[in-house]
Amino acid sequence: MINRFRILLSAVLAAAFLVPLSLPANAATTYVPITGTGSTWSQNALDQWRKNVASNYGMTVNYSGTGSSAGRRDFIQGTVDFGVSEIPFQLHPTDGSTPEIVPRGYAYMPIVAGGTSFMYNLKISGKRVSSLRLSGDTISKIFTGVITNWNDPAIAKDNPKLALPDKTIVPVVRSDGSGTTAQFTLWMSKQYSSLWSKFCKKTGGSANCGLTSQFPTASGFKYQSGSNGVAGYVSQDYGEGAITYVEYSYALKAGFPVAKVLNKSGYYIEPTANSVAVALLKAKINQDKTSDAYLTQILDGVYNNADPRTYPISSYSYMIVPTEVGGVFTTKKGATLGAFAHYMLCEGQQQAAALGYSPLPMNLVLAGFDQIKRIPGANSAANTDTSTCNNPTFKAGDSPTNNQLAASAPQPAACDKQGSDQCLDGTGGASSSGSTGSTGSTGTTDGTTGSSGTTGSSTGGSSGGYLPTNVESYPYKLPDEGFGYQQFTLLLSGVLLILVVIVPPLFINWLRRKRS
Repeated sequence: MINRFRILLSAVLAAAFLVPLSLPANAATTYVPITGTGSTWSQNALDQWRKNVASNYGMTVNYSGTGSSAGRRDFIQGTVDFGVSEIPFQLHPTDGSTPEIVPRGYAYMPIVAGGTSFMYNLKISGKRVSSLRLSGDTISKIFTGVITNWNDPAIAKDNPKLALPDKTIVPVVRSDGSGTTAQFTLWMSKQYSSLWSKFCKKTGGSANCGLTSQFPTASGFKYQSGSNGVAGYVSQDYGEGAITYVEYSYALKAGFPVAKVLNKSGYYIEPTANSVAVALLKAKINQDKTSDAYLTQILDGVYNNADPRTYPISSYSYMIVPTEVGGVFTTKKGATLGAFAHYMLCEGQQQAAALGYSPLPMNLVLAGFDQIKRIPGANSAANTDTSTCNNPTFKAGDSPTNNQLAASAPQPAACDKQGSDQCLDGTGGASSSGSTGSTGSTGTTDGTTGSSGTTGSSTGGSSGGYLPTNVESYPYKLPDEGFGYQQFTLLLSGVLLILVVIVPPLFINWLRRKRS
């Protein structure tokens, strides 16, 4: 009798352990590592999101900020699973570069918005300037070599409250192929075409070079690789007198100020999350799903947005995702890529403002959901329920044309209006709440901060470290599949395991009592 029971017990144990093994392949989520390269403009956001999904879901997303041009090249060569770029593939380049021909299917998915800012290092009588204002014309003349000294009358006109020094301007530009360069030169070619064309021709390029990822070589300019490279040069002591174009996030991280830029309404505006959101209300998006340029941005309306809250050099970055298997990309990697993409569009956007970016609005999130569905192996991740998305730009019941961040954007201060007055509060990483002078003040009446400034707890200072090491993240919720096969088999396994543990001792004791 006992031998027969032992045989039965063995069968029950086998069933208890084999049932979980009979689950379908997709019953348990396992994320295969994925790899991407590209933009440094959006890298600070990507690095934070990668850290979040690694700690929360065991998801490995490898990323190297090698520049947008390199990211597009790596995607073409099939050596990465995704690329990130501020501009689409240059199928018909206007700068004389080789056309980028992509051998496999792809799609553009917006990931984060932001402002291309002008970070600078300037002192007046030993005190760092933190309230510089610049018009678009002045900026273009600085980066085309027309204006070469900080005491130029055009800069003085922008800054009536600052006694600007007699010091040479050092424009710091990217040495690598850069999406940031492409966005900046596109803006100059659209808004100040005469200046830009003349500069291009003078430096050996075409008179109609338009957008270019490679900044022309010019005397008196400093060339650095990557966003960290240009921001790093400006933030050093030897960078005094320098100015660069870089995503706002890097100025915050370095603890340095950015110039307020004059918009079409005559206000000098800082590239905050709100001002970027307002600006992008006038962006036009390619909505032709049959086009190679689907979801790419047309920014003429942004540059000329008449809303006084607008930061005029605003844009967003794309993730280039595969729509067919090829190169190193597989359908198993597609499952990881789809889940990561959904996280970025939803929960990840909650951190955008704290990281120096602006979260994507609903219309781009919905379009991003459509792109996720095109990734092989990622369909199960494409949950299109916006009510559970947790994106800060919209709430339940909102129209895709609304943007909560833009709606709540404050009007600019009267002293930010072009004219004889000037606001003297600090900007970027040198804002008055985070930048202190050597005497412990939060700034002086001449719009400068102390030469030995320290970092404030909330916004950073000259020693850097603005970006938090851990920005609060919210869990990514996979679609609820209800009580199905997986749940039933797990429940059955649990019941069998309990029977295996409890029943045998009771049964054996009962047999012994019966025999005795």
